[in-house]
Amino acid sequence: MIGAGRATSDLPLLLADLHGSLRVGDEVEVVLAPEPDAGWGSERAVDLLVGAGFEAPRPPTGDGGRVTVRATRLRSLPDTVADDMRLLVVGLNPSPASADTGVGYARPGNRFWPAVLEAGLASVDRDPRHALAHHGLGMTDLVRRTTVRADEVDRDEYRRGAARVERLVGWLRPRAVCFVGLGGWRTVVDRHAVAGVQPDGFGGRPVYVMPHTSGLNAHSRLPDLVEHLRAAGRLADGSPA
Repeated sequence: MIGAGRATSDLPLLLADLHGSLRVGDEVEVVLAPEPDAGWGSERAVDLLVGAGFEAPRPPTGDGGRVTVRATRLRSLPDTVADDMRLLVVGLNPSPASADTGVGYARPGNRFWPAVLEAGLASVDRDPRHALAHHGLGMTDLVRRTTVRADEVDRDEYRRGAARVERLVGWLRPRAVCFVGLGGWRTVVDRHAVAGVQPDGFGGRPVYVMPHTSGLNAHSRLPDLVEHLRAAGRLADGSPA
């Protein structure tokens, strides 16, 4: 049983811990029993399991506030999210390096962590739990399926993933959301979007979209990425981006 007597907002990190304790392909029966809130139920339970890197092929069952789900541990990367986030970073999907290390943007040459550190959004390199606990920086992806290249993910996967992330944002209400990768935003929201603050929010929160931090993106230099992240931080703090 996971989350007994705990707030539902504690479940993402508890499920991430469960994911880290299992091997790829392990099957478990997960019983989620947090303190129920207005949005607690089967849909949120499945969203949380997907976000934590599990596949739940069969519908969950509910009993008195408890939700029971049979799930399989995937080669994936769990969400690092909680309530009271300053900024939620939304990537495209995990790389093998990220799935295997448990750290987003872990692929050699990716400039996310150098840019985040220089922008002042985190203070410890490649430590998403520290970034969340000490800086309010949360992390998720549109799609939780691991691929070598982002273009291996199809449009329908992005759209299903965006619906999950939108529900997550509406639930946890970070101060702002930053999409890393124009391609993902253009696929699911606005195909004509340019980097910067977007005219419409996402899940009821202000949103900033920036180029991808991959080393393969030669169009954006590290100083450019740092400034985008600083602008996203200013948006989260209610200042002009």
